[in-house]
Amino acid sequence: MALGTLARHGPQHGHQIRRLADVTGVGEWGGVSVGALYRELRAMEREGLVELVRTEQVGRRPARTVYAISREGRLELAALREQAIRPVEFGPDPLAVALTFAAYDIDREELREALRARRDRLAVAGRETSAKLERLTAKGYINPIEAATIRRGEIHIEAEARWLDELDALLAKDIPLTEDMPPAESTERAERAEGTAGPETS
Repeated sequence: MALGTLARHGPQHGHQIRRLADVTGVGEWGGVSVGALYRELRAMEREGLVELVRTEQVGRRPARTVYAISREGRLELAALREQAIRPVEFGPDPLAVALTFAAYDIDREELREALRARRDRLAVAGRETSAKLERLTAKGYINPIEAATIRRGEIHIEAEARWLDELDALLAKDIPLTEDMPPAESTERAERAEGTAGPETS
């Protein structure tokens, strides 16, 4: 985020970069630790990724260090961009782990209630994301690429909400949802399905 901002807007001090991060909300949807920005800028200076251009002071405000991206920083930015675009795998999913391994001993209605509460929280997040996108677009604070990025978050929320609705409909049916089989047998069956198990023995 910091390197991309410097590459796009030219030399900036930390407060300017942080303000842009706050406007775009990247700390929420991008997992960027905005609070660590100043420490990261100093670390990037030590690594030669950014260069100190000047220190400026306006009135009684604290002195601010202005940084510019270096040639090495542009190479690093290109590498980071490639690392972000290439993978297609999703990250860890604690909800999937909980449903797969810890949903067998909970009352079905209690589980539905917990998942509905999650659905309600998603609805709130979706409305907030939509309002933010509309507000930032109307004020001209974001360009089409940035708007599309926020829209991606909106789509993720919509997809998760649809999946929760499907899961709730499944839980509403009076059918057994888990198979009661010994772990070893379950593992052997999974390996056969994946084609990784050895020959069956009688």
